[in-house]
Amino acid sequence: MKRTAEFVLGLIGGIIGIFSSLIALFVGGVGTVFEAEGASTVTGLGWAAALFSILAIVGAAIVKGKPKVAGVMLLVAGIGGFISISMFYIIPGILILIAGIMALVRKPSATND
Repeated sequence: MKRTAEFVLGLIGGIIGIFSSLIALFVGGVGTVFEAEGASTVTGLGWAAALFSILAIVGAAIVKGKPKVAGVMLLVAGIGGFISISMFYIIPGILILIAGIMALVRKPSATND
């Protein structure tokens, strides 16, 4: 079964998620320069979001071979990224969650071989 939609949504969500995590890392770095309280926490959560984005890209890459495993990976990546950097991860989180749900819910088409 072709799973192009899940692949594309997961890949785009993961790439946008990496950019969002870079923004969070930038904000944490600026906070560190100005000695703001909690800046190191923002930096750490930015790194966590980058790892979740990489997990989403890996899940998108294996969605055609193992859709259930990839669906779980995409759901974990979407929820984890949103928990990490919340508002920075809205768009990629939604894309990744949709891809994960589609990977888990879609049934293989019945073909006559």
